[in-house]
Amino acid sequence: MLQYSKTMKATVAFLLLTLFVPSMARAADSVFSGPQVGEKTTPFKVMEVTGPNHGKERDPITENAGAPRALVFISAIERSIVPLLRVVDQYGAERTNLLKTELVFLFGDRVAGEERCKAVASSVKLRSRVGLSLDGAEGPGNYGLNKECMMTILAAKDNKVTANFALVQPGIADAPKVIAALAKVCGDTNPPTAEQLSERQMARSGGGQRMGRESAAANALRPMPKEDFPGAVPEDLKLNSLLRQLIRPTNDDATIDKLANDIEAHIQGDADLTRQASNGWVRVLHFGERYGTPHSRKVGQKFLEGLKAPTPPSK
Repeated sequence: MLQYSKTMKATVAFLLLTLFVPSMARAADSVFSGPQVGEKTTPFKVMEVTGPNHGKERDPITENAGAPRALVFISAIERSIVPLLRVVDQYGAERTNLLKTELVFLFGDRVAGEERCKAVASSVKLRSRVGLSLDGAEGPGNYGLNKECMMTILAAKDNKVTANFALVQPGIADAPKVIAALAKVCGDTNPPTAEQLSERQMARSGGGQRMGRESAAANALRPMPKEDFPGAVPEDLKLNSLLRQLIRPTNDDATIDKLANDIEAHIQGDADLTRQASNGWVRVLHFGERYGTPHSRKVGQKFLEGLKAPTPPSK
């Protein structure tokens, strides 16, 4: 297994909280984005970028007249946001009679932003209404959106926020709480699980398409129709998410080491999780330089070598 310092091991619990229970960790760090629970959702303008109203300006707040809604503000487009975006979009698509779902992208350049939004909507097969904020990269002025948050998700009813998720690094681990909040605001007493929504969306979109530089890492760990490659995709959602994050090509060495510690802490000697992690690394390393960075591949190789090392005899 990977070897880490006692100091790093002592911080594992805190790191796990940060990654697996985002709302608690962000609250501790005082990360806020958008109107808080009980505050009003005020009118703002977007330009529709998909569907029959493409190119037209509209006000989602006034138009929806206080109906239950999900407002998803997206300030950065990276492959890491796609799993959560898929789940929220699928939930909204299945509950159009109960919930109005608005995906609002924030870009400084309107022309470039429109093209990027259309590409994302097509690639991910989004069915919710997709709009480009006319207030630029900062988003609607009254909303106080935090640019450090890749996604800010608001649940609202009667023009008041009922739940706020300020997500610095969104992941599938955020999905259960987000879906629970959306179900509550629209009166859905039997919401599907995140896993069910993800499976339905992937089946509908035919497995998804590549998007940007982050596509390689995600495609390496995405379930494939035919298992023609060595290793396997981790079935555990947390492990899958952590490994996807670790092999992002934009990571620096410190981020990789932190995520490696997080994986080690999550496994904690569990035989099944260890097997899944091993299979995941075998799959990633099979593709060599196509995935991750030299340092992340070194970490993966060290992990696999540690599993092969004989266990020292007990004294």
